[in-house]
Amino acid sequence: MVTSLPSSPSLSFSVSVMVSELGADFNSCCILIGQPSHKTFRIKKKLAKKMRQNRPIPHWIRMRTDNTIRYNAKRRHWRRTKLGF
Repeated sequence: MVTSLPSSPSLSFSVSVMVSELGADFNSCCILIGQPSHKTFRIKKKLAKKMRQNRPIPHWIRMRTDNTIRYNAKRRHWRRTKLGF
């Protein structure tokens, strides 16, 4: 896709953007951004549960397991990993 801006006598240039450079992440990002401000109660309950699950493990769990469980393996970052609903 090549677009050209109206040119003046002293200035002319063109901008080209390849869709393949944007990749599949661009399309999935556009789909996932649209979180409505009016959420259904079912979605709101799911989001609340995921917020509660997304926390580090308590320190006493480390003590009880002799530090074999050191971190929450299912920890999720809001920007890297999306929930998918």
